[in-house]
Amino acid sequence: MPLLPETARAVDTLVSRAQAEGRGPSLALGVVRDGELAHVALAGDTPRPDADLQYRIGSISKTMTAVLVMQQRDAGRLSLDDPLDKHLPGTPVGALTVRQLLGHASGLQREPDGQWWERTEGADLATLLAGLTTDKIAHPPHHVYHYSNLAYGLLGGALERIAGTPWAELLRERLLEPLGMRRTTYHPTEPYARGYVVHPWHETLREEPRTDTGAMAPAGQLWSTVEDLGRWAAFLADPDPRLLAPATLTEMCAPVVISDLDSWTGGHGLGVELYRVGERVYVGHGGSMPGYVAGLAVHRPSRTGVVDFANSYGLSRGHHIVGLAREVLTRVLDAEPPAPTPWRPAGPPPAELAELTGRWWWMGQEYEFRPDASGDLLAGTAGRPALRFTPEGPDRWRGRSGSQDGEILTVIRDGSGRPVALDIATFVFTRTPDQEP
Repeated sequence: MPLLPETARAVDTLVSRAQAEGRGPSLALGVVRDGELAHVALAGDTPRPDADLQYRIGSISKTMTAVLVMQQRDAGRLSLDDPLDKHLPGTPVGALTVRQLLGHASGLQREPDGQWWERTEGADLATLLAGLTTDKIAHPPHHVYHYSNLAYGLLGGALERIAGTPWAELLRERLLEPLGMRRTTYHPTEPYARGYVVHPWHETLREEPRTDTGAMAPAGQLWSTVEDLGRWAAFLADPDPRLLAPATLTEMCAPVVISDLDSWTGGHGLGVELYRVGERVYVGHGGSMPGYVAGLAVHRPSRTGVVDFANSYGLSRGHHIVGLAREVLTRVLDAEPPAPTPWRPAGPPPAELAELTGRWWWMGQEYEFRPDASGDLLAGTAGRPALRFTPEGPDRWRGRSGSQDGEILTVIRDGSGRPVALDIATFVFTRTPDQEP
């Protein structure tokens, strides 16, 4: 569904202002809602952008590398707590784990040895590994958040060894082709925007090199478009279970480290950045390569996302491409909140659910238990069913959300078989507030 006209005008104004004040040769932004591109905002004419124009996405490539890693984990070919040495034997940083590398919690230095890898032709995996020393570990693992491009070069190498397939081919087979992302490519494919550095004083353009980063490609090589990266935003909002289990993506969006210890507005999960904006949490990533910046921000509960690109190395005068994505996403959600799901009458619940519904009490607090259409049992304080339990057997339910996630609910019955208490991980709920547990 397209944005309302007044929302679209507000988004267009934000994009035009960012391009003009930030001095971007061109800027393209897309709003994604419910899996579809709902609005495209364009500004600048060097070149004139559209939804099919390629830009380089830089470190947004890491989110795709991370999904490839999680696919391999779900297939049983690796564990997140595997040391790197299990998949890349003999490296001097081999004690670092897959989980630490994914979440930028390994303490590994940011860049590989040699020249600035983003502006020079990349080496192969053997050369990358040969440049490793124990000095590359700048901090003890999980000591501080420390962003590492090198970590993703190593993860890409591990993927190649595990799958027996080059990273780029694995990416194409396992993600790009199934998602229809045919304009997301390893090398630029016309039409694509040339990337520039804008001179700070006389505002001329210097074109930047478009390199093949070799073994560091999993950290930032890819090119994409508004339409294609919009498909990726839709996937991060609501993944195709044939490609990645929704529970696995939820796991990826849990914090591994907090990057902003002063106000807790940012963190990093398993391959995705986390941003807290007011009462909402967005997932996504920023990206930059010489001549390009890109942003991705997704609000998973509403299945809404924003992607944006500019073909200059940074936007000046206080503008930031990921900040713009978050600002537009917030503007859209504030102006057009998702419509509530219509209430519809339900059929009678099965007997094993019906006898557990209604009020239960714990330590003087009232809780409501009610059936869900899926056959689950929902629970919470009055009007707020924050807990979900799924059946595991007679009188046994498994917590699937909130504070009771993973815990067991056991139904306690009296001599006549009537349920008189619910034991949730030793916390006993009774039918009346004055009943002894």
